[in-house]
Amino acid sequence: MVTLETAPSVDGAPGKREPGRAGRNLPVAILVGLSLGALILVPLYSPYKWAFVVVVGAAMAVGTYEVVSALRGLGAQPPLVPLLAGGVAMVALAYEQGTESLFVALVLTVLACIVWRLADPAEGYLRDTAAATFTAVYVPFLISFAALLTVPPDGPRRVTAYIATVVCSDVGGYAAGVLFGKHAMAPSVSPKKSWEGFVGSVIACAAAGGLFFHYLFQASPVLGVVYGLAVVGTATLGDLGESMVKRDIGVKDMGSLLPGHGGLMDRLDSLLPTAPVAFLLLSLFLT
Repeated sequence: MVTLETAPSVDGAPGKREPGRAGRNLPVAILVGLSLGALILVPLYSPYKWAFVVVVGAAMAVGTYEVVSALRGLGAQPPLVPLLAGGVAMVALAYEQGTESLFVALVLTVLACIVWRLADPAEGYLRDTAAATFTAVYVPFLISFAALLTVPPDGPRRVTAYIATVVCSDVGGYAAGVLFGKHAMAPSVSPKKSWEGFVGSVIACAAAGGLFFHYLFQASPVLGVVYGLAVVGTATLGDLGESMVKRDIGVKDMGSLLPGHGGLMDRLDSLLPTAPVAFLLLSLFLT
């Protein structure tokens, strides 16, 4: 999504920005990020909510393809066809019928992958079905909660608060990391992330959550701060989790679709685990 790398490398003096330190071509990354933002906001605030759900479905398909391609680099062969078909069903059923149908679609997708894989030799069967289950949960299932967020009458505002707060986590972490980054958070997983950057993410998300709740929903800013703190937790874990996966696979990016960003999954890493948390808290706090 419209995100920047969070805390940059902690090598060198804090506050001194070195060429390439962020690891991206920033002008290109910003332009692509703005384009992605427009791709989200235009259908989201159109008279037809299903247009945004179509965007979610397209993101699901690209993300699933990138994850399957990356896992094949490890030797796993998760079946792509049932994952894509099941992913479309998850997104559509989540939007049309709610969480119960989403869970049923997830189970049926995993079963379809298990049956599909029976047509190939037995060698690697458990590995491939485990990889398929991981992919089904990681991409289609989690992203379907973004479709669920659009269902209430104020759905577009909920989606905006969800995505924008994650963006604030990334931007706040990036800015604080550039200016003050000195202590690596998880050097063996993601050397470019610092504790100072994490503090910047916490401050940005807490402030954004309070403001969004006050101005978008006319709700208590205190609840917004709680929401923002939950988002920074899931966004950071999602970022680190994908970094761990990429290190295990041995790739820098999950793809090359987005200039200055990498693959689409490199922009969805924080958004995916945050989607169910945002759905749960917004449903709970805004009743």
